[in-house]
Amino acid sequence: MLKEFKAFIMTGNVVEFAVAVILAGAVGLVVNGFVNDIIMPVVGHFAGGVDFADLKLVLTEAVPAVTDDSGAIVTEAVTENAIRYGKWINTIINLIIVGFVLFMITKAYNKSKKKKEEAPAAPAGPTQEQLLVEIRDLLKK
Repeated sequence: MLKEFKAFIMTGNVVEFAVAVILAGAVGLVVNGFVNDIIMPVVGHFAGGVDFADLKLVLTEAVPAVTDDSGAIVTEAVTENAIRYGKWINTIINLIIVGFVLFMITKAYNKSKKKKEEAPAAPAGPTQEQLLVEIRDLLKK
């Protein structure tokens, strides 16, 4: 069973898939950084200085904990509850950029694949029957 597992893991498809997953994670971090640190500040500048990551619809305001003079908690702290649609906008822009990059990569791959397919085939040699006829004719002479 261990030999079968080793054979399975060492096949090209599994190794290529593992490399693709690792690269996808790295590319995801790069795209995230690109969107959050480069694209969104520019978009925010032209949108009137708005930082999209900070856009939210607050449902419940945050309330700090209240303590009395002895330090005992009178009321518990309440965390803010909000719909953070600005981060969702950033995620949509991430998706569009990743989709565009994947489209360009696929387009380039298909173009290179098409060139290989269009390469002219080598000229066909004589068939087996033609060779036998030539040998027969040479033997007759």
